[in-house]
Amino acid sequence: MKKKIFVICPVRQADRITKVKLEEYTRILEEEGNCEVHLPHRDTNQKNSSFGICSENLEAIKNADEVHVWYNSKSQGIHFDMGAAFALGKKVVVIQNEPFGIEKSFAQLLDIWQKQ
Repeated sequence: MKKKIFVICPVRQADRITKVKLEEYTRILEEEGNCEVHLPHRDTNQKNSSFGICSENLEAIKNADEVHVWYNSKSQGIHFDMGAAFALGKKVVVIQNEPFGIEKSFAQLLDIWQKQ
Protein backbone atom coordinates (compact mmCIF):
# COMPACT_ATOMS: atom_id res chain seq x y z
CA MET A 1 0.00 0.00 0.00
CA LYS A 2 1.32 3.44 -0.93
CA LYS A 3 2.03 6.02 1.75
CA LYS A 4 -0.18 9.10 1.31
CA ILE A 5 1.57 12.44 1.63
CA PHE A 6 0.11 15.94 1.54
CA VAL A 7 2.58 18.70 0.66
CA ILE A 8 1.92 21.93 2.52
CA CYS A 9 3.47 24.66 0.41
CA PRO A 10 2.87 28.08 -1.08
CA VAL A 11 0.59 28.23 -4.09
CA ARG A 12 -0.25 31.88 -4.86
CA GLN A 13 3.05 33.08 -3.34
CA ALA A 14 5.11 30.44 -5.18
CA ASP A 15 7.36 31.57 -7.99
CA ARG A 16 8.13 29.35 -10.97
CA ILE A 17 11.41 28.07 -9.47
CA THR A 18 9.68 27.02 -6.24
CA LYS A 19 6.96 25.19 -8.17
CA VAL A 20 9.56 23.35 -10.26
CA LYS A 21 11.44 22.30 -7.08
CA LEU A 22 8.19 21.11 -5.48
CA GLU A 23 7.25 19.15 -8.60
CA GLU A 24 10.69 17.51 -8.68
CA TYR A 25 10.40 16.63 -4.96
CA THR A 26 6.96 15.15 -5.62
CA ARG A 27 8.18 13.20 -8.65
CA ILE A 28 10.98 11.63 -6.63
CA LEU A 29 8.58 10.62 -3.84
CA GLU A 30 6.09 9.15 -6.30
CA GLU A 31 8.64 7.29 -8.42
CA GLU A 32 11.14 6.15 -5.81
CA GLY A 33 9.27 6.25 -2.56
CA ASN A 34 6.15 4.25 -3.39
CA CYS A 35 4.06 7.27 -2.33
CA GLU A 36 0.88 8.95 -3.46
CA VAL A 37 1.43 12.71 -3.14
CA HIS A 38 -1.11 15.52 -3.06
CA LEU A 39 0.62 18.66 -4.33
CA PRO A 40 -1.87 21.55 -4.00
CA HIS A 41 -1.01 23.60 -7.08
CA ARG A 42 -1.29 20.40 -9.12
CA ASP A 43 -4.01 18.43 -7.31
CA THR A 44 -6.32 20.93 -5.57
CA ASN A 45 -8.86 22.71 -7.77
CA GLN A 46 -7.41 26.23 -7.62
CA LYS A 47 -10.44 27.64 -9.49
CA ASN A 48 -12.60 26.79 -6.49
CA SER A 49 -13.54 29.37 -3.84
CA SER A 50 -11.22 29.91 -0.88
CA PHE A 51 -13.61 27.84 1.24
CA GLY A 52 -13.64 25.10 -1.39
CA ILE A 53 -9.84 25.02 -1.61
CA CYS A 54 -9.50 24.84 2.19
CA SER A 55 -12.15 22.10 2.35
CA GLU A 56 -10.47 20.06 -0.37
CA ASN A 57 -7.08 20.43 1.30
CA LEU A 58 -8.55 19.47 4.68
CA GLU A 59 -9.92 16.23 3.23
CA ALA A 60 -6.58 15.42 1.61
CA ILE A 61 -4.75 16.16 4.88
CA LYS A 62 -7.19 13.91 6.79
CA ASN A 63 -6.44 11.09 4.34
CA ALA A 64 -2.67 11.61 4.45
CA ASP A 65 -0.30 9.47 6.48
CA GLU A 66 2.01 12.45 6.87
CA VAL A 67 2.47 16.02 5.69
CA HIS A 68 5.61 17.47 4.14
CA VAL A 69 6.08 21.22 4.52
CA TRP A 70 7.83 23.78 2.32
CA TYR A 71 7.45 26.73 4.65
CA ASN A 72 6.99 30.32 3.49
CA SER A 73 5.79 32.68 6.20
CA LYS A 74 4.15 34.98 3.62
CA SER A 75 1.67 32.29 2.56
CA GLN A 76 -1.64 32.42 4.40
CA GLY A 77 -2.74 29.02 3.09
CA ILE A 78 0.30 27.32 4.60
CA HIS A 79 -0.76 28.43 8.07
CA PHE A 80 -4.30 27.14 7.55
CA ASP A 81 -3.05 23.76 6.31
CA MET A 82 -0.46 23.52 9.11
CA GLY A 83 -3.20 24.15 11.68
CA ALA A 84 -5.35 21.41 10.18
CA ALA A 85 -2.44 18.95 10.13
CA PHE A 86 -1.46 19.86 13.70
CA ALA A 87 -5.04 19.42 14.95
CA LEU A 88 -5.24 16.04 13.20
CA GLY A 89 -1.98 14.91 14.80
CA LYS A 90 -0.18 14.32 11.50
CA LYS A 91 3.48 13.42 11.33
CA VAL A 92 5.44 16.24 9.69
CA VAL A 93 8.53 16.25 7.47
CA VAL A 94 10.06 19.65 6.77
CA ILE A 95 11.20 20.06 3.17
CA GLN A 96 12.29 23.66 3.59
CA ASN A 97 12.05 26.03 6.51
CA GLU A 98 12.95 29.64 7.15
CA PRO A 99 15.66 30.74 9.56
CA PHE A 100 14.41 31.43 13.08
CA GLY A 101 15.84 32.54 16.39
CA ILE A 102 14.66 32.12 19.95
CA GLU A 103 11.39 34.01 19.39
CA LYS A 104 8.23 31.94 18.98
CA SER A 105 7.38 31.45 15.32
CA PHE A 106 5.78 28.99 12.95
CA ALA A 107 9.24 28.17 11.58
CA GLN A 108 10.32 27.23 15.10
CA LEU A 109 7.12 25.24 15.60
CA LEU A 110 7.90 23.19 12.49
CA ASP A 111 11.36 22.39 13.77
CA ILE A 112 9.96 21.17 17.11
CA TRP A 113 6.99 19.36 15.52
CA GLN A 114 9.25 17.39 13.18
CA LYS A 115 11.15 16.03 16.18
CA GLN A 116 8.00 14.71 17.88
